[in-house]
Amino acid sequence: DLMGWKTLGEGESQWEVVGGVLRNKKGGTDLVTERSFGDFKLRVEFRYPKGSNSGVYLRGRYEVQVEDTPGTEPKIDGIGAIYGHIMPNELAALGPDAWQAFDITLVGRRLTVVLNGKTIISQQEIPGITGGAIDSNEGAPGPIFLQGDHGPVEYRNIVITPAK
Repeated sequence: DLMGWKTLGEGESQWEVVGGVLRNKKGGTDLVTERSFGDFKLRVEFRYPKGSNSGVYLRGRYEVQVEDTPGTEPKIDGIGAIYGHIMPNELAALGPDAWQAFDITLVGRRLTVVLNGKTIISQQEIPGITGGAIDSNEGAPGPIFLQGDHGPVEYRNIVITPAK
């Protein structure tokens, strides 16, 4: 269910939970956790249709891009990128309509992103917040925030644990 989450932004919420899957039917509001997190490991599975776009914001400030990235090369604004800041070292996406998984570790501003079992960003420092961030207080804990204003996307098996 949506317990522990709240909507963020203007517009109508398109978020629903069906059969254990968190689904954004079409562009609308973003979804944010009511809790804040410091250093953590996040596992999240996601699926998007052809041409769709979303993102997972870490502490509400750093967007890990979720989108249908065409081609064979990674992009600074493509899937797995820290939008506009860090480009993945490879395009490890499975493509639209397939369940995929991020395993993300964030300690301070140091980040590792594993997409579908491949490390695409390893121990890199995030240079700053990305567009759409909830604030610019990078030293503070923050929520997990799922971008819902672009297009349809589905999430499941969202697990967050403290990083050591």
